[in-house]
Amino acid sequence: MSFNIVLYQPEIPANTGNIGRLCVGTNSVLHIIKPMKFLITDKYLKRAGLDYWKDLKVKYYQNWEEFISENYEKRKFYFTTKSNKIYSNISFKKSDFLIFGPETRGLPESILKANWKNAFTIPMSEKIRSINLSNSVAIVLYEAVRKTRFF
Repeated sequence: MSFNIVLYQPEIPANTGNIGRLCVGTNSVLHIIKPMKFLITDKYLKRAGLDYWKDLKVKYYQNWEEFISENYEKRKFYFTTKSNKIYSNISFKKSDFLIFGPETRGLPESILKANWKNAFTIPMSEKIRSINLSNSVAIVLYEAVRKTRFF
C-alpha cells in the first residue's frame, strides 16, 4: 500500500472514477465517506475507472464519525482552498491519509477547524475558485509518491 485517499461525500461520479484509477496506479486505498450523490454502479464512474475498478482497494464509511473511529490514530492531511499552507511542504509518509471534500463545497468548516494545523492548499491564481477534484487528488498524490521515492 502507498497512500490513503479519502473522499468526503463525493458528488461527481467521473471524478471518483478517475481518482479510483489513480489509486490503482499508485497502490493506494480509496476511502469514501457517505453519502454520495451517485451510485457505485453509475456508468460515468465506470467509464472513468475503466477496467481498473476491479483492482481498486476501496473502503466505505456511513459517515465522518465512523471514518474517524476506524482511523483515529492515523496521520491525516486535509486539503482546502482556505489554507495558506502549501501541500508541497508536507513531509509525506506512506500510509498517510489525504482528505478531500466534495466538489461543490469542500470540507466542512467544522472538520477544517478541528484539524487546521494539518490543512493545506494547492496554489492557484485568483481567477478560479478551485481546481477540479480529480486533478487536485492527482497533484497531491503524485507529490506524495515522488517524495516517498515512488513505489
